[in-house]
Amino acid sequence: MLNTHNTIVKNIVRALLVLLSAVLIVVFFPHERTVSYDYTVGKPWKYGQLIAEFDFPVYKSEQVVQAEKDSALHHFQPYYKLDQSVAEVQLKNLSRDLQSGTLKELPKEYKNYIYSEISKVYESGIMDSHDYTTVVDSGYSAIRVEKGKNAVVRPIKKIYTAQAAYVNILTLADSTRFNREVFKRAKLNNYLSTNLIYDEKKTEGQYTDVLNSISYFRGYIQQGEKIIDRGDIVTSQTANIIESLTKAALNRDQKHSNMFMQVGGTFLIVLAFLASFLIYLYLYRKDYLQDLRSVCLLYFLMTIFPIAISLISQNNIQHVYYVPITTVAIFVSVFMDSRTAFFADLITIIISSLAIQEPYLFVLTQLFAGLIAIFSLKQLASRSQLIRSVFIITALTEIIMLCTEFRQGHTFEMLDTNWYIFVSVSGVLLLCTYPFLFLVEKLFGFTSPITLIELSNVGHPLLHELSKEAPGTFNHSIQVANIASEIASKIGGDALLVRTAALYHDVGKIKNPTYFTENQSGTNPHDNLPEERSAQIIIQHVNDGLELAEKYGLPRTIKEFIMTHHGLSKTTYFYIKYRNQHPDEEIDEAMFCYPGPNPFTKEQAILMIADSVEAASKSLKVIDDASIKTLVDNIVDAKMTEGYFKECPITFRDIQQVKEVLVSSLKTIYHTRISYPTLQTKEEKAAGAKSDKRRKKFFYRNKR
Repeated sequence: MLNTHNTIVKNIVRALLVLLSAVLIVVFFPHERTVSYDYTVGKPWKYGQLIAEFDFPVYKSEQVVQAEKDSALHHFQPYYKLDQSVAEVQLKNLSRDLQSGTLKELPKEYKNYIYSEISKVYESGIMDSHDYTTVVDSGYSAIRVEKGKNAVVRPIKKIYTAQAAYVNILTLADSTRFNREVFKRAKLNNYLSTNLIYDEKKTEGQYTDVLNSISYFRGYIQQGEKIIDRGDIVTSQTANIIESLTKAALNRDQKHSNMFMQVGGTFLIVLAFLASFLIYLYLYRKDYLQDLRSVCLLYFLMTIFPIAISLISQNNIQHVYYVPITTVAIFVSVFMDSRTAFFADLITIIISSLAIQEPYLFVLTQLFAGLIAIFSLKQLASRSQLIRSVFIITALTEIIMLCTEFRQGHTFEMLDTNWYIFVSVSGVLLLCTYPFLFLVEKLFGFTSPITLIELSNVGHPLLHELSKEAPGTFNHSIQVANIASEIASKIGGDALLVRTAALYHDVGKIKNPTYFTENQSGTNPHDNLPEERSAQIIIQHVNDGLELAEKYGLPRTIKEFIMTHHGLSKTTYFYIKYRNQHPDEEIDEAMFCYPGPNPFTKEQAILMIADSVEAASKSLKVIDDASIKTLVDNIVDAKMTEGYFKECPITFRDIQQVKEVLVSSLKTIYHTRISYPTLQTKEEKAAGAKSDKRRKKFFYRNKR
C-alpha cells in the first residue's frame, strides 16, 4: 500500500514538472508572431524565394519621412489672435497722461513721437517674451496674425516683445532732437502690453493637417508578386520592401490574431514535445524515470535553453548562435547515456526553434553539433578531451554552415562572417561546461567520469589511510576492482564506476582492521568473543564505511555501493557456528544480517559477486580449473537463489558471462609458475649421469 502511494506521488511530481517546464517556456516565448529576416544590404539573400502573400504598401524609410516632415514644418506658421482692445486701452491711457497726467510736461515733439511709435508697435504686435522665444527656437520664420476672420502672415522679425518694443522706441529716437534720459523718466514700458495671444486650438489643428498631408508610402506590392529569391543581392530598395512586409504582417496579425489561441497553441506544442520525452523514458529508460533527480536534471536543461533562446532572439536573430545549446547533449551524455542525450538534445532544439523565424539553419547546425558532442564524449575522462571535443564541434559546425551557404549559391565573397563569429563564441562558452559539471553534481547528486577518475587515484587520502591501516583489505579491494571492472566491460556495465566503488567498498574496515582475516597475522581476536559480538563487529564495517564516505565527501553513488556490497546477507561463518552451539535456541537472525539494501543496479550486483568470489578464493586448498569453476558456480548460484539480485537489471546471460570472466580472472591470479633449474656441481652431474644409464638399462630390459 505504501509503495502504491509513493508511486502515485512520484507520478504527480513528474506530471507537475512537465507542466511547469511548459509554462515557463511559453511565458518567455514571444507572445506576438515574429516576422523578421536577417540580411545585410549588398549581401545575398539567405532564405528561399519570398513572395507577397497579400497586398501591402511600401513604406518610406524613417529618414525620408523625417526629411519631409522637417521640410513641411519649416514653412509652418503658428496662429496668434490680435487683441485690438489692448492697444485701444493703452493708447487711451497714454493720450490722457500726455494731456493732463504724468507726461503733460513733455515737449510737444516728444509727445507726438511717443504716441506715434507706440501706435506702430501695437500695429505690428507685441508677443509674450516666452512665446517669442519658443517660436524662434522652433525655427518658425513667421506667424499668422488673426484679425477677425482673416489671418495675415507677419515675419517674426517684425514682432515685438514689450522689452524689445521699448528698446526699439529709444533706439529710433534721433539723439540730436531727443534726450533719451527724458524717455527713460517717462517710463514708456507702462504703456506696452502683449496684444498677440497664442491660438492653441487652431495651431494644433493646422499642425496635424500638415503632418497628415505627408504620405508614408511610396508604392504598393500586390499579392503573388516576387520580392526576392535565394542568392539575390539585397539592395536598399529591396530591404525597404522587406521591412514594409514585416510591418504589414505584424499589423495583420494584431488585427486578426487571438492572443489566447496563439499562446494556447504554443503551450500545447511545447507540452506535447516535453510529454513525448517522458514517454521515451517510460518505454526505454525506466531507471531514469524512477529517479526524480534524473528527471529534474533533464527537464531543467530542456527548459533553461529554450528560455535563453527566446530572450536573445527578440533582439537579434543571429545572437541565438551565442547560446551553447550543445551543453544539453554533453551533460546528458556524461551523466546518463548517449541515446537519452540525443533525444533530449533533439527536443530542446525543436522547442527552441519555435521562437525563431526561419529556423532551418538553426536546427541543422545545432542538431549536427549535438551529434558530434555525443560521439566525441561517449566517455569523458579528462579536461583535455572536453577541449578537443569542443574544438571539433565548433569546426565541424562552421563547415556545415559553410556548406549550407554554398548550397544556396553563395561564393566566398558573399559569406556573412557574423555567423561564424557567433558559432566560435558559442564554442568558447561550451568550455564552461567543465566547471558546470561539478555544479550539476552537487545540485542533482550525479557523479561524472572525471570525478570517478579522481577518486580512483590510490593517492586519495581515504585510500591512503586504508592502505596504511588495513593493507590486506587494500590489496583485496584492488583485486576486486580489477575483476569487477573487467566484468562490467564484458556485460555492458559502467566499468569506471564499479572499479572506483570497489576501491572504497571496504573502507569501513579501517576502524577495526585486525578483526578481518586479510589483515590478521597469526592471532584472531574473534577467538575470545562470542559469535553474535563478532558478527556485529563484522557488520559494523558497512556503517563505518558510510561515516568515512560522508567525512571525505564521497558522492552518493559510491555510498550506495558501500551499503549494497553485502546486501541483506548473513555473516555466514558466525551464524552457522552460533547455531551449532545453540541447536535448541530460537535465534534472532537480525543479529547476523547486514543492513543492506540488496543491489539495485547492475554494477552493484557485479561488485557483490566479485567481492564474495575474490574473498572466498583465498580459502581454496587446491587451486586448479575445476576447483575455481566450482567455487564460482557455487557462490554466484547461491546469490541468485537467495534472491539478492531480484531488484537488479541483470540477465541470465549476464550471469553466465560473469562466471566466465571470474574463472578466467582467478586462473590468471593463481596461475602456476614454472620451476627454475638450479646450477649443479660436478659431483651432482656425475651422479645424475649414472642414474640416467641405470634408467635406460632398466627400460630396454623390460622392453625385451
